[in-house]
Amino acid sequence: MKALFHEGKAGMEGLTYGDIAEVNPGPGEVRVKLKTAGMNHRDLFVLHRHNPTDPALIVGSDGAGVIDAVGEDVSGVEVGTEVIINPGLGWQNVSDAPPEGFEIVGLPFHGTFAEQIIIPAENAVAKPEHLTWEEAGVLSLAALTAYRALVTRGQVKPGMNVFIPGIGGGVATFLLQFAIAAGAHVYVTSRSEEKRAKALQLGAKAAIDSNEDWTQALEGVKMDLVIESVGAATMNQSMKQLRRGGTIVTFGSSTGDLVELNLREFFYGQYNLLGSTMGSAEEYKAMLDFISQHKIKPVMDKMYPLDQFADAFKRLEEAKQLGKIGFYVE
Repeated sequence: MKALFHEGKAGMEGLTYGDIAEVNPGPGEVRVKLKTAGMNHRDLFVLHRHNPTDPALIVGSDGAGVIDAVGEDVSGVEVGTEVIINPGLGWQNVSDAPPEGFEIVGLPFHGTFAEQIIIPAENAVAKPEHLTWEEAGVLSLAALTAYRALVTRGQVKPGMNVFIPGIGGGVATFLLQFAIAAGAHVYVTSRSEEKRAKALQLGAKAAIDSNEDWTQALEGVKMDLVIESVGAATMNQSMKQLRRGGTIVTFGSSTGDLVELNLREFFYGQYNLLGSTMGSAEEYKAMLDFISQHKIKPVMDKMYPLDQFADAFKRLEEAKQLGKIGFYVE
């Protein structure tokens, strides 16, 4: 089968689009003939985390397609079923943190940038009917990350003020849509005028230029909840926007991991700081129910044929996307 795999060299130089051996599903597994797949920033990290001297690894965590083979001891799943892939492996129930052994499709196991993928049967979930193949293929990782950060960890409620620095990427656009659907008032930032305009179109109450003074731009409005993924560059600015007793949930650190924190301001402010990452199968199904109820769709940036992977990776690396980038893989 055709696939995009990584071996031999670190980074982009190790990516090859070519033929790789097909395999059949084992006990408890299904094989999905993929139609579409979606990119995430994780794909960029994998290119440096996968040891190039290890066996070839098919990259990618998101995808959707049709089951075309079923292994032994699998029930309730039939060939021909249209499915979307839950990329989280080994995390079934909602818990405070992922269990030991939790992994994500695309490292250390083969991912979705291929014509086929073999996964545990429980990770092949019925595709929401309101989504196209393009939308379904790019949904899972970003939407699940957003759902857990906002709903499980952030405990979003109607009427809350929610702040999302760095609007434009996949998780951030889901956070915006989910928070609005939950009845919150959403404020965002971006350096891009185009991304700010899109956020307002999607329902944000205000979209601030990242280079502005955020406190001044918000004119005294304080936030109940901030969802942070930018990292060191914005964490302290984000905290200044919180009301006393407010909460920051962080799930990323694209601008650096180390932050100087004024502990006295933090404890006098009675702030809450929570970490989050991905989510459980239970949360995944709750997220799919939520998007089906509210008819939420991913904000789509651009779809590429899989053999044009270099252009797609460059667009993601340069943060030019507005929403999700995807591949046609069949």
